[in-house]
Amino acid sequence: MIHKFDVVIVGAGGAGLRAAVEIPKEYSCAVISKVFPTRSHTGTAQGGVCAALSNEEQDSWLNHAFDTVKGSDYLGDQDAIEIMCQDAPRAIIELEHMGMPFSRTKEGKIAQRRFGGHTKPEDPNDPNSKRVPVMRSCYSADRTGHVMLQTLYENCIKNNVKFYSEYFLTDLIIEDGICKGLTAIDMATSEIHTFQAKAIMFATGGYGRAFRITSNAHVGTGDGCALVYKAGLPLEDMEFYQFHPTGLWRLGILVSEAARGEGGILRNNAGERFMEVYAPTVKDLAPRDMVSRAIISEIRAGRGILGSDGTHYINLDLTHLGKKVIDEKIPEITGFARTYLGVEPTRESVPIQPTAHYAMGGIPTNYDTEVFADNKGTIVKGFYAAGECACVSVHGANRLGTNSLLDIVVFGRRGGKKIAEYLETAEYHAFKTDPKEKTKEMMSGLLSRTGNEKIPEIRRELQQSMMDKCGIFRNEKELLENKELIKQYKQRYQNISVQDKSKVFNTDLIEAIELGNLLDIAESVNESALIRQESRGAHTREDFPKRDDANWMKHTFITKNDSGDPKIYYKGVVKTQFEPMERKY
Repeated sequence: MIHKFDVVIVGAGGAGLRAAVEIPKEYSCAVISKVFPTRSHTGTAQGGVCAALSNEEQDSWLNHAFDTVKGSDYLGDQDAIEIMCQDAPRAIIELEHMGMPFSRTKEGKIAQRRFGGHTKPEDPNDPNSKRVPVMRSCYSADRTGHVMLQTLYENCIKNNVKFYSEYFLTDLIIEDGICKGLTAIDMATSEIHTFQAKAIMFATGGYGRAFRITSNAHVGTGDGCALVYKAGLPLEDMEFYQFHPTGLWRLGILVSEAARGEGGILRNNAGERFMEVYAPTVKDLAPRDMVSRAIISEIRAGRGILGSDGTHYINLDLTHLGKKVIDEKIPEITGFARTYLGVEPTRESVPIQPTAHYAMGGIPTNYDTEVFADNKGTIVKGFYAAGECACVSVHGANRLGTNSLLDIVVFGRRGGKKIAEYLETAEYHAFKTDPKEKTKEMMSGLLSRTGNEKIPEIRRELQQSMMDKCGIFRNEKELLENKELIKQYKQRYQNISVQDKSKVFNTDLIEAIELGNLLDIAESVNESALIRQESRGAHTREDFPKRDDANWMKHTFITKNDSGDPKIYYKGVVKTQFEPMERKY
């Protein structure tokens, strides 16, 4: 079946829906989603979306931009960061006018709370004075992403956006440097659909499922990034993958930074508040990369708490906050602790461990979401990307909490506007060959395999090796070992079998395709991490412990060469007004 739309957006999370809202009604717009739109992963974002509104205390967009540049370990492009932070207050007020139900102050203003890495000068008259935490995160209790997703979805319905739910993306069609369309499988019937469009946007989210412990939903298998990589286009800064410090022990379910923003304290097996040692100024509200490393360092030093399964965790103490704060400001995350670990947060500490959380790297774009074909800024005509799958880059080597929801509404909107501008003169482009053939061949190839390798086993081993050898701490020896393991997993993948041969909701087939995508993603992450010989943000090389601005102040681009092997090249970081300095908190 062939569908024809002016614009097709893949992904119904915050970035995709915000872009869709921006498409004028005179143009046809479709959104394809692997799940029902309001089940997209944006719905799990808890703590807030940041903007220097100054509703609770004095703040400025420049403070926000400085924190974001510093938090990125100076790898973020400063022009894009300035755009995002300047636009943040407008973006929040716009969401409010769309109907998003924010929590409120006593005066009725949008409430704000503290979050890791967000600071301001202690002396407002001296920008170089000691920096202290600032209330910058706008929130809806601890369901901010959930209500944002619902709000944007309702506005899309109002704008007559057409949704294709439970459609699985299988191919991106780029011919002669022009993006012409895509193919997807209707998961209910396994029927292949072709979508022809003047403009395509990928808002396909992240790939946390490449790791064993992750806060990502099961849909986070990096399908969009993997298809771009398979198509011979580059991915940017894939080595910078963020671990969130506080995932529920063993499960990885997120315990938002909002818990520490409200006063939660991390404690080791002696009950010590150890973040005073690692970040004396902001303590438990240090950026995520620092807190994650501190937790693993405590466990490695024998100060973790031994769990029933032989692994170690750290305690997050919320007991001193009181029942009123816990019930009113962080009800969802404390509910998770009760439901999944049987812990009562008003009386007991919550066991946590770092969890794979967010991809700073992805599909390279400019700040209007147009996709780059190379490191020289060549645009792929008609192709856009926004959200976690894209790399603008505003997060650099480490994202600050609450900047992800801001990223998707600021750049989702910019992308929608740029597409609307493009549609004024854009045309459909004919396919040179039948687009369905490649997907048909891939599906029949997978369904006909009769090998003895099991999809869940390869996936589990891949996730474990990524966790152990390409996680928070890395070194050359283990990255090389992981490179060889990924190569072996790819060989074993050729010998899998798909047990379910039916056409109705064949999740066995979908998981086979997802595993192929995860293998490509893991390859790009591991290879980029192996090449970068320094420690910066979330990328910590034990054999190269220092940041090296002289040699590595540059973005990594990875693509496949003619033989299908990874090829690395670079692009300079954009600097405007913030000079690099050592990160201390």
